[in-house]
Amino acid sequence: MFQWSKKVVKSVTFEPGVADESLLALVESHLEKQPDKTFSDLCKEALWQSLCVPESVKPGQIAAVKSGAEQKIAELESQLANLEERFFAKEAHRLEVMERQMTQLSQQVAQLALAVNQQPAAIQPGNYSAVTTEVVQGNSNSNHNAVTTPPADVDPLISRLSEFLEDF
Repeated sequence: MFQWSKKVVKSVTFEPGVADESLLALVESHLEKQPDKTFSDLCKEALWQSLCVPESVKPGQIAAVKSGAEQKIAELESQLANLEERFFAKEAHRLEVMERQMTQLSQQVAQLALAVNQQPAAIQPGNYSAVTTEVVQGNSNSNHNAVTTPPADVDPLISRLSEFLEDF
């Protein structure tokens, strides 16, 4: 198998004659029209065409496809960055709203705690049955009598407290 070095230089010889001289003139006029191309580029293009190499394998096409893919990737990255920015802005707003709600709830709990602490211990949590107490006062010589009519399912704590009320 033929091994080439990294850079291979091949020469093209134009013989004195009508065919070679007219080909050389065409090459020179073509290169004048496209100053960015070299004789080497022109020879390579001619070889690609004469050897019937598909367009997709040609270096220029590969570079164009690669360039198009890079452009598409850059466009997708830009769209992704915009999407992330909108998502994070929306989530930051939601977080701010939640923080405000948490602050309001904390304030309401503090106010409720103050209100509960300022009230006398009249009703115990979990006891929703009503206890009616009637105080009957007698004459000035008699003691105060308290009559309670507890409901059927009275909390034991309420029962003990009612004894103190009777003594009072």
